Amino acid sequence: MKIRFTKMHGLGNDFVVLDAITQAFVPNAAQVRWLADRHFGVGCDQLLLVEKSATPGVDFRYRIFNADGGEVEQCGNGARCFARFVQEQGLTTQREIRVETQSGLITPRLEDNGEVTVDMGAPRFAPADIPFVSESDAVVHSLVLNDASLDISVVSMGNPHAVQVVADVDAAPVVQQGALIENHLRFPRRVNAGFMQVMNRHAIRLRVYERGAGETLACGTGACAAVVAGIRRGLLDSPVRVATRGGELSIAWTGASVQMTGPAVTVFSAEIDLPDNL
Repeated sequence: MKIRFTKMHGLGNDFVVLDAITQAFVPNAAQVRWLADRHFGVGCDQLLLVEKSATPGVDFRYRIFNADGGEVEQCGNGARCFARFVQEQGLTTQREIRVETQSGLITPRLEDNGEVTVDMGAPRFAPADIPFVSESDAVVHSLVLNDASLDISVVSMGNPHAVQVVADVDAAPVVQQGALIENHLRFPRRVNAGFMQVMNRHAIRLRVYERGAGETLACGTGACAAVVAGIRRGLLDSPVRVATRGGELSIAWTGASVQMTGPAVTVFSAEIDLPDNL
């Protein structure tokens, strides 16, 4: 089966984007894993699917699949790429669109300078909304990890995040701890693990070990979650510049919706022949 795709990235967090409006295709888990494979497929952190929305007043439906084949609720860097993709492919002429995701509506907007701002909606903190096993909705929770105890803040940006403050993000045990946090029993649907270094009240450095993808060069929802967590802990003031390994995002939160602004880049478009045995 031949399918058309576009390779995109937001700060190095890379995507295979599929138009399921003009071509009839919904990938199964094996096809997602093959397309995401950097040796035998195209290579990506996530696969993004563009579909029509059946909801009146909503422009598109946005589906996200991690490299392991699992479908997830939200992806911030992907949302920016989604907005640029539908413009470049002629699927809309609107600079601001309404998009439904598994976790609710988002509103991406193309800016005059080429960047994309996304209204990511309001963060949620109740343990049941993460989900996180706890009887407390405290700003900081203690998480036992092997013989260590970590202080984390839990935030849902439509997907689950556990954010910890570290002294030096370069020296943080992201790979070693990330997988353990992702699969901790207190997170029934797993979690994205964020490691945040506070530089000043308007700037942080961030690394994120993403659920189902491992560490990525940038994570949009992770940046939103880290800033929200830092503001709630009294460490940050909005707006905040978030420096990731792939580049910078601007995050603003004053108690309502989180606004995320950053780049979205098209790398190339092509056609690929999917193996028949997938």
